[in-house]
Amino acid sequence: MWQELAVALSLVMIIEGLLPFIAPGRWREVILNVAHSNDRQIRIIGLISMLSGLALLYWVR
Repeated sequence: MWQELAVALSLVMIIEGLLPFIAPGRWREVILNVAHSNDRQIRIIGLISMLSGLALLYWVR
């Protein structure tokens, strides 16, 4: 189980690093837009992200 968790964390880090590596200027714009968003918008985005990840995990498994 710990090995699977480490693999999952590694994949998250790889995916999270793609946008700053490929398009640092666009990544900076996205971060600035998020910084100017209110808490409700950020929570909704987080919820959508979690539900999408859960659906993808269910579909893959």
